[in-house]
Amino acid sequence: MPTGPVSPVSPVSPVSSVSSVGPATPAPGVQPHIYQPHHSSSALTPTPVSVPVLPPELDDVQAKPRHGETVARRAGRALRRVFASSAAAETEAVTRAAHAIQQPVTTGRQLAVSSIRGGAGKSTVAALLALTYAHYRADPVLAVEADPALGTLPHRLGVREVRWSGTDLAQIVDPSMLITDLTGYLLPFTGGGWLLPGSQGSIGARLDLDTYRIVMTSLRRHFATTVVDCETLPAEVARTALVTTQARVLVTPATVEGVRATKSVLEWMGGVHRGLLPTAVVVLNHTSPDGGIDVRKAAEHLGAGGAAVLPLPYDRHLAGGGAVRTELLGERTREAAARLAAEVMDRAVSRGPGGRQREGAREG
Repeated sequence: MPTGPVSPVSPVSPVSSVSSVGPATPAPGVQPHIYQPHHSSSALTPTPVSVPVLPPELDDVQAKPRHGETVARRAGRALRRVFASSAAAETEAVTRAAHAIQQPVTTGRQLAVSSIRGGAGKSTVAALLALTYAHYRADPVLAVEADPALGTLPHRLGVREVRWSGTDLAQIVDPSMLITDLTGYLLPFTGGGWLLPGSQGSIGARLDLDTYRIVMTSLRRHFATTVVDCETLPAEVARTALVTTQARVLVTPATVEGVRATKSVLEWMGGVHRGLLPTAVVVLNHTSPDGGIDVRKAAEHLGAGGAAVLPLPYDRHLAGGGAVRTELLGERTREAAARLAAEVMDRAVSRGPGGRQREGAREG
């Protein structure tokens, strides 16, 4: 994350098919170049109008963003660093996470984020992952909102307006398009990443399975890392994303009910294919300051089939909603986000827990 002690370094070998020019953010007030596909069927596709993510009348509703930790907690941590020897250990842990996040990939890694119920923090975790990868990786990072009906990913990534959606892009995407053509249909977010919204906030908007497949297949060769914010399970696109991506993240509230429901999902995944669980990561999301479960025992219960289980601590900034500003995240939250991003990337590349393996022998 931007406030971490480790400066991002370039991976050894970025995705070979990514253009060396890289994505270019349009200048303020200048409309991005819109690529015109060659096939005539797309010529009749209307150009959508930009729509605010939040209506102007709600500008004053959002409270001023707070820091994720209280002043007292931050002061206590500063004192412990002065009089204790934990600073070196913390730096080493962040360094290990950075190396895992930045490991080279030869084809785009697509990472699905889903949950078993609304309000679990799915879009928040997807935003944290996208921001972390965009900060640490030198190659292009994409966030896809595959939860189009009133999804919150654009708002969490600080986007003010949306225009093109996944459904729009599926109608005009062309194999001959370069990444510099595609970015005209995408929205930049903090850190250098790109966002493809799911809709313009319309109730009833859906992303059908064919549209999802067209978009994900077309974009994979251009983006080294793609974070997909899916609908809640058991929606069809979410089930497909869990099966077809290289790693999958299940977000659950850190409650007994959340653990029980997530265990059922993991058992279903294990029945679909034995290779899904070793590439799965469960996030125990603490949405209140008072923990309601024993995290260690919950991890033992959920990780029996090979999935990793990581906690995401309560953070006042995340709990307040609105755009995620990494400089306001609590230190524990930044560290947890880095560990999560590292674990997901490890499993997406090696296709399982443990040491990293050469990707060429495991591609599929």
